[in-house]
Amino acid sequence: MKHVVSVSLGSSKRNKRTQQEFLGEPVIIERIGTDGSIAKAIELIGELDGKVDAFGMGGIDLWVGCGNYKFMLRDAIPIANAAKKSPIVDGGRVKGTLERRVIQYLDKVCRVPFKDLTVLMVSGADRFPMAEALAATGCSLILGDLIFTLGIPVPLRSLNTLDRVARLIGPMVARLPFSMLYPTGQKQEKRAANSKYAKYYHQADIIAGDFHYVVKHMPLDMKGKSVITNTVTEDDIEDFRRRGISTLITTTPDMEGRSFGTNVLEALLVTLLGKNPQDITDDEINGILDRLGFKPRILVLNPPSLIPE
Repeated sequence: MKHVVSVSLGSSKRNKRTQQEFLGEPVIIERIGTDGSIAKAIELIGELDGKVDAFGMGGIDLWVGCGNYKFMLRDAIPIANAAKKSPIVDGGRVKGTLERRVIQYLDKVCRVPFKDLTVLMVSGADRFPMAEALAATGCSLILGDLIFTLGIPVPLRSLNTLDRVARLIGPMVARLPFSMLYPTGQKQEKRAANSKYAKYYHQADIIAGDFHYVVKHMPLDMKGKSVITNTVTEDDIEDFRRRGISTLITTTPDMEGRSFGTNVLEALLVTLLGKNPQDITDDEINGILDRLGFKPRILVLNPPSLIPE
C-alpha cells in the first residue's frame, strides 16, 4: 500500500492518519507534527526515508516569492536535504495549480461576485498563484504579507507593490529563523483575538490564505465573513462557526473531517504519478487533478452563503 507522510513543524495536536482510495489505489496519508522542532523533523524524515513513498514538508516552505522572483528559506534547507531516498515536496506546485483552479472555479462556476468584494490575502508571497487568480477576478485585494509575517501594520494593495517589497526585503527575510515569520508548534494554538490588526479583517469580505496566518489575529466576531484556506480540522470548523463565519471554502478535499495542507496533496500526486517531482510538469499535475475530480469543499456555517443561489 502506498504511504504518504507529512512531517510538519506544526503542533502534534493536529496529527492525523487516514486511509483513502485514489484512482483505485489505496493510500495511507499521515501528518506528524514536531511541535516546532527542526531537529526532530530531520530525525523523523531520516527514520522514514525509503520506507514511505513521498514526504510532504509541512509548516514551512522551501521557496516563497512573487512570480519569477523566489527565494529559499534558510531553515527549510536541512529539512529538504534530510530525505535521500523518498521524494520530498513543500506543496508549492499544488499552490501553483490546484489553488489557482479553485479561485477560477469559484469565479466562473460558482459565480462568487468577487468584483463587489474585498479580499484580505494574508500572505501573497506564500501563495502567489492564488493572489494572482484573486487579482484577476477584479476584487479589491489587500495583501497582508508585512502584517502577518513581520508584524508591520502596513497593508499592500497590489501585486506590483508586493513584488517590489519582496525583492527589497526577501534576502533578509530568508535568513531569519522561521519561527519569527510563522507560528510553529504550540504557537499555532495561540490566537490574539481583537488585536490591533482586527481592522483588516473587518475591512474584508473574504479572508484567504494559509490557515495559521488566517487565524493568527482573527477577531471573535466574524459575522458574515468568508474564509478560503485549508489544513482545517473539525474543531477549527466549529470555531469558525462560533465566530459567525458565513462560508468556509477549503482548497483541498475533505478526508475524514480533515482538509490537509498542500504539501500533503503534492506528495500524494507525486506518489500517484510515480515520478521524481522535478520531472513532473504542470500539465501532468493538472491532468491528474482532472482525473481525481478534486473540487473545493464549500461549507455554509452561518447562512447566507457566499455562493449565490
